[in-house]
Amino acid sequence: MENFSELVRLRRSMRKFTDEPLTPEQVEHLLKAALMAPSSKGKHAWHFVVVDDKEMLEELSRTKTVGSDFLAGAPLAVVVVGDPQESDVWVEDASVATTILLYEAEDLGLGACWIQLRNRFSAEGTPSADIVRSLLHIPETLEPVAMVAVGHKGMERKPFNEDRLLWERVHVGTMDS
Repeated sequence: MENFSELVRLRRSMRKFTDEPLTPEQVEHLLKAALMAPSSKGKHAWHFVVVDDKEMLEELSRTKTVGSDFLAGAPLAVVVVGDPQESDVWVEDASVATTILLYEAEDLGLGACWIQLRNRFSAEGTPSADIVRSLLHIPETLEPVAMVAVGHKGMERKPFNEDRLLWERVHVGTMDS
Protein backbone atom coordinates (compact mmCIF):
# COMPACT_ATOMS: atom_id res chain seq x y z
CA MET A 1 0.00 0.00 0.00
CA GLU A 2 1.29 3.44 -0.86
CA ASN A 3 0.13 5.15 2.34
CA PHE A 4 -2.12 4.69 5.33
CA SER A 5 -4.79 7.12 4.08
CA GLU A 6 -5.18 5.06 0.94
CA LEU A 7 -5.37 1.87 2.99
CA VAL A 8 -8.15 3.36 5.14
CA ARG A 9 -10.07 4.46 2.03
CA LEU A 10 -9.81 1.06 0.35
CA ARG A 11 -10.50 -1.24 3.33
CA ARG A 12 -14.09 -2.46 3.29
CA SER A 13 -15.73 -5.36 5.07
CA MET A 14 -15.49 -8.48 2.93
CA ARG A 15 -18.06 -11.22 3.45
CA LYS A 16 -17.38 -13.30 0.35
CA PHE A 17 -14.16 -15.19 -0.24
CA THR A 18 -12.59 -17.44 -2.84
CA ASP A 19 -11.62 -21.02 -1.96
CA GLU A 20 -7.91 -20.18 -2.16
CA PRO A 21 -6.20 -20.79 1.20
CA LEU A 22 -3.91 -18.27 2.81
CA THR A 23 -0.20 -19.00 2.76
CA PRO A 24 1.63 -19.53 6.04
CA GLU A 25 3.47 -16.27 5.32
CA GLN A 26 0.20 -14.35 4.99
CA VAL A 27 -1.05 -15.76 8.28
CA GLU A 28 2.25 -14.86 9.94
CA HIS A 29 2.01 -11.26 8.64
CA LEU A 30 -1.54 -10.96 9.99
CA LEU A 31 -0.55 -12.24 13.42
CA LYS A 32 2.62 -10.14 13.60
CA ALA A 33 0.58 -7.03 12.91
CA ALA A 34 -1.99 -7.93 15.58
CA LEU A 35 0.75 -8.71 18.09
CA MET A 36 2.35 -5.30 17.44
CA ALA A 37 -0.89 -3.43 18.11
CA PRO A 38 -0.68 -0.73 20.76
CA SER A 39 -2.05 -1.64 24.17
CA SER A 40 -2.59 0.16 27.43
CA LYS A 41 0.56 0.16 29.56
CA GLY A 42 2.03 -2.45 27.19
CA LYS A 43 -0.11 -5.14 28.83
CA HIS A 44 -1.10 -6.86 25.57
CA ALA A 45 -4.30 -8.18 27.14
CA TRP A 46 -5.20 -10.40 24.22
CA HIS A 47 -4.84 -13.86 22.74
CA PHE A 48 -5.47 -14.97 19.15
CA VAL A 49 -6.92 -18.31 18.10
CA VAL A 50 -6.31 -19.14 14.43
CA VAL A 51 -8.91 -21.42 12.87
CA ASP A 52 -8.65 -22.90 9.37
CA ASP A 53 -10.54 -26.15 9.88
CA LYS A 54 -13.65 -26.03 7.64
CA GLU A 55 -15.85 -27.90 10.12
CA MET A 56 -14.90 -25.55 12.94
CA LEU A 57 -15.43 -22.50 10.71
CA GLU A 58 -18.91 -23.86 9.98
CA GLU A 59 -19.59 -24.25 13.72
CA LEU A 60 -18.31 -20.75 14.46
CA SER A 61 -20.50 -19.32 11.68
CA ARG A 62 -23.59 -20.29 13.68
CA THR A 63 -22.67 -18.55 16.92
CA LYS A 64 -24.85 -15.49 16.24
CA THR A 65 -28.34 -14.93 14.92
CA VAL A 66 -27.09 -12.39 12.36
CA GLY A 67 -23.72 -11.45 10.95
CA SER A 68 -21.59 -14.56 11.19
CA ASP A 69 -22.92 -17.00 8.57
CA PHE A 70 -20.36 -15.91 5.94
CA LEU A 71 -17.56 -17.24 8.16
CA ALA A 72 -18.35 -20.72 6.85
CA GLY A 73 -17.05 -19.60 3.43
CA ALA A 74 -13.84 -18.05 4.72
CA PRO A 75 -10.57 -19.99 4.63
CA LEU A 76 -9.46 -18.54 7.97
CA ALA A 77 -10.76 -16.98 11.16
CA VAL A 78 -8.77 -15.24 13.83
CA VAL A 79 -10.64 -15.22 17.12
CA VAL A 80 -9.58 -12.31 19.30
CA VAL A 81 -9.78 -13.03 23.01
CA GLY A 82 -9.35 -10.46 25.77
CA ASP A 83 -7.87 -10.99 29.22
CA PRO A 84 -9.76 -9.02 31.90
CA GLN A 85 -7.24 -10.10 34.54
CA GLU A 86 -4.39 -8.52 32.59
CA SER A 87 -5.90 -5.06 32.09
CA ASP A 88 -8.99 -3.05 32.94
CA VAL A 89 -9.13 -1.91 29.30
CA TRP A 90 -8.96 -5.37 27.74
CA VAL A 91 -11.95 -4.63 25.49
CA GLU A 92 -10.21 -1.60 24.02
CA ASP A 93 -6.89 -3.41 23.65
CA ALA A 94 -8.51 -6.38 21.91
CA SER A 95 -10.48 -4.00 19.67
CA VAL A 96 -7.35 -2.11 18.62
CA ALA A 97 -5.61 -5.41 17.80
CA THR A 98 -8.66 -6.48 15.78
CA THR A 99 -8.59 -3.23 13.82
CA ILE A 100 -4.88 -3.61 13.09
CA LEU A 101 -5.59 -7.15 11.87
CA LEU A 102 -8.26 -5.82 9.48
CA TYR A 103 -5.90 -3.23 8.01
CA GLU A 104 -3.05 -5.71 7.65
CA ALA A 105 -5.38 -8.02 5.70
CA GLU A 106 -6.17 -5.18 3.31
CA ASP A 107 -2.51 -4.26 3.00
CA LEU A 108 -1.82 -7.87 1.96
CA GLY A 109 -4.55 -7.65 -0.69
CA LEU A 110 -6.87 -9.88 1.34
CA GLY A 111 -10.42 -9.30 2.50
CA ALA A 112 -11.56 -9.41 6.10
CA CYS A 113 -14.59 -8.72 8.25
CA TRP A 114 -15.04 -8.19 11.99
CA ILE A 115 -17.66 -10.43 13.62
CA GLN A 116 -18.72 -9.05 16.99
CA LEU A 117 -19.06 -11.58 19.82
CA ARG A 118 -19.41 -9.53 23.00
CA ASN A 119 -23.05 -8.86 23.85
CA ARG A 120 -24.29 -10.98 20.94
CA PHE A 121 -26.41 -14.14 21.09
CA SER A 122 -27.23 -17.33 19.21
CA ALA A 123 -30.72 -18.08 17.92
CA GLU A 124 -31.31 -20.00 21.16
CA GLY A 125 -30.32 -17.00 23.30
CA THR A 126 -26.92 -18.31 24.37
CA PRO A 127 -24.19 -15.66 24.52
CA SER A 128 -22.08 -15.99 21.36
CA ALA A 129 -18.87 -15.60 23.35
CA ASP A 130 -19.84 -18.61 25.49
CA ILE A 131 -20.37 -20.77 22.41
CA VAL A 132 -17.00 -19.74 20.97
CA ARG A 133 -15.36 -20.31 24.36
CA SER A 134 -16.76 -23.84 24.45
CA LEU A 135 -15.89 -24.69 20.84
CA LEU A 136 -12.30 -23.48 21.10
CA HIS A 137 -11.64 -24.52 24.72
CA ILE A 138 -11.00 -20.95 25.84
CA PRO A 139 -10.57 -20.68 29.62
CA GLU A 140 -13.37 -19.05 31.62
CA THR A 141 -10.99 -16.28 32.71
CA LEU A 142 -10.70 -15.03 29.12
CA GLU A 143 -13.36 -13.27 27.03
CA PRO A 144 -13.90 -13.83 23.29
CA VAL A 145 -14.33 -10.36 21.80
CA ALA A 146 -14.51 -10.87 18.04
CA MET A 147 -13.81 -13.19 15.15
CA VAL A 148 -12.18 -11.90 11.99
CA ALA A 149 -12.97 -13.75 8.79
CA VAL A 150 -10.01 -13.51 6.40
CA GLY A 151 -9.49 -14.69 2.85
CA HIS A 152 -8.93 -13.80 -0.76
CA LYS A 153 -11.59 -11.37 -1.89
CA GLY A 154 -14.54 -13.03 -3.57
CA MET A 155 -16.08 -9.78 -4.80
CA GLU A 156 -15.20 -6.19 -5.56
CA ARG A 157 -16.09 -3.39 -3.16
CA LYS A 158 -15.95 0.29 -3.98
CA PRO A 159 -13.60 2.38 -1.84
CA PHE A 160 -15.10 4.42 0.98
CA ASN A 161 -17.04 7.38 -0.40
CA GLU A 162 -15.62 10.50 1.23
CA ASP A 163 -18.85 12.34 0.40
CA ARG A 164 -20.40 10.30 3.21
CA LEU A 165 -18.03 11.59 5.90
CA LEU A 166 -20.01 12.89 8.88
CA TRP A 167 -18.15 16.14 9.43
CA GLU A 168 -21.01 17.36 11.61
CA ARG A 169 -19.78 14.89 14.24
CA VAL A 170 -16.43 16.65 14.52
CA HIS A 171 -16.31 19.32 17.23
CA VAL A 172 -13.49 21.71 17.95
CA GLY A 173 -12.88 22.68 21.57
CA THR A 174 -16.32 21.71 22.89
CA MET A 175 -19.44 19.98 21.66
CA ASP A 176 -21.02 23.46 21.32
CA SER A 177 -18.95 24.23 18.23
